[in-house]
This record gives sequence, structure tokens and C-alpha cells, in this order.
Amino acid sequence: MPPPSSPNLHKAGAGPAPHGYVSSHDVVNAQTDAHRSSGSNSSPPITALHNQSEVQAHRQYSLDSFEIGRKLGKGKFGKVYCARDKATGYVCALKVMEKKELIHFKVEKQFRREIEIQSNLRHPNILRLYGHFHDSSRVFLILEYAGQGEMFKVLRKKGRFNDILASQYICQIASALSYLHKKHIIHRDLKPENLLIGLDGEVKLSDFGWSVHTPSSRRTTMCGTLDYLPPEMVEAKDHDYKVDLWALGVLTYEFLVGNPPFEEPAHKATYKRISKVDLKIPPFVSVEAADLIRRLLQHQPERRYPLDQIPDHPWIVKNRPLWPSSSGGQRRSS
Repeated sequence: MPPPSSPNLHKAGAGPAPHGYVSSHDVVNAQTDAHRSSGSNSSPPITALHNQSEVQAHRQYSLDSFEIGRKLGKGKFGKVYCARDKATGYVCALKVMEKKELIHFKVEKQFRREIEIQSNLRHPNILRLYGHFHDSSRVFLILEYAGQGEMFKVLRKKGRFNDILASQYICQIASALSYLHKKHIIHRDLKPENLLIGLDGEVKLSDFGWSVHTPSSRRTTMCGTLDYLPPEMVEAKDHDYKVDLWALGVLTYEFLVGNPPFEEPAHKATYKRISKVDLKIPPFVSVEAADLIRRLLQHQPERRYPLDQIPDHPWIVKNRPLWPSSSGGQRRSS
């Protein structure tokens, strides 16, 4: 799909008529949450859809169902555009992937699993997948629009986050991971590149390509990003949901320092530092934050700090009163 010729929304739908069905119930039910991101002065589109018949509620989506705006980003397997549903005015993100690329890189199974997992998730800090459709050459995912963009770009621009912002992000991510784990889902690829920021500044966990639904808990596949791999993966051992706890520790460090804790130019050196848990925390990191990082970055998975205790950790408790109330922080009543 070519990028728009101007920043204004334009008509979509060149080429062969796409096909494929998806229920629009989720899109309709989400109007109130994200309608303000559209910039429209009209009332939320959900109000205009209450009288739809059951047949109309299950729409057939195609590329021509949307007005396509600017490109939001580009990943290994596709591009993401801002889009507006013509029927409702609802603003979303449309991820476009070439089928031949998915086949070439042999990720069809991984892609299918990603859709199955993400489409069933409902959490304020997890990016919604509302539906999907396809044409002869492409697959399209209808995703929640994250108004403030990519966490990775924000972190690189700032260099590092202060304790107030980092603690709020980490508490939100811990809440999202706890939700996943209760559903027996391991994310396995937590990193700044897989985080987005919503319109109100809240974290949105995305990219479930390496995620797995695993009621039996133990897994053997090495996956994820090198700097975030836990010792059990580096040492080719079985792993379970506690790999996400390790990744949360790495992420906490990167938020506060600006780079991952075990980063080295050579892969072997990184593997060695991870296996030894060769952790060096700079002195400018607060005592409370350093404590949480050390508690999460434990070589033995069973010793890692539990997610349900993170909201009560001293670092979170100390900074919670300073969090901006508009950014969806996980506040506790006193």
C-alpha cells in the first residue's frame, strides 16, 4: 500500500478487491475509549450504531472500508498506517503485511498465533487487536491507535527516564504481564521497541509474535531479543513465565540508564554477562530502583520478584504520589 500523497486522510482501496470476514463488535464497543484520538467534533460513533441489525454488526472489512493517513511506523514484516473507519469515523492503526514475506521468512504459524492471542486480550496496558482481513497478496490487522507513538523513540530522544515516569511505566507493564500470566500467556519479547504510548500517556504492550499460550508452563524455544534474554535461555534450559520477570528487570534498568545492563559489542560477551548476571548499576540510579532491578534480575527464576508485589515495592510507593493522574497509572487507594 503506497504512502499517502499528503498528510491529509485520503480514499483507500486501489487494486484487487480485498476479502475476508471479521466481527466488528470489538471495534464498535471500543469507540468511546479512543474516539477522541480521531479529532472529530461529532459524538462517539457508537451512538449511531445502536440500531444496527445483527447482520450489519458483522461487517465485511476491506481496504476500501478505511481512509488511510500517514505512516506510523515500519517493522520487519510490515508497515503501520493511521486509518479511519469510513462507516464509524473510528481512528485506528492498520498494519499491512505482504503474504509472500510471511511465507518467505516462514513465520505464518507465528503470525497466526499472534492474532489468536492478541485478539482475545482486554487490558488497558495491552494494545487491542480489533480484527483482521486480507486480499490476494496482503494481510491487514486493525489495531488500537496509540496516540503518542513508540516508546523506543521517546526513550532515545530523552536518553533515559526519571524515577517518576519510569516507575509508572514499569507498574503498568507489570500489571499487563500479570494479566497475561493469569491467562497462561508468556510474552517473551518485552523491550522498548514493543511498547507504545497511548493518547493519555499510558503504556501499551504490543507485538505478540513471540508470545505463547502455555498451560503446561515449561518451554524450550530460544526467542526474543539478545539483550533481554534470561540466563535459562542463554544456557539452553527450559523456561516459563518467569522469563518476563527477567525482561522487566532489564527494561527497568534501560528506562533509568538508557541502555540494557548486559550490552556488549560481541554477542558472546553479552551471553557471558547474562549467564553470570554481571550487573553493574550506575550510582545515579536510586537505591529503591536498584533494589527492584536486583530482585528481578536473579539467575534462579524462582527467586525473581513476583509481579503482584511490584505495586507495593518501595520504589513504586515512593513515586506513585507524583505520577500524572492523566496517564492511566495503576494507583492504589490509601
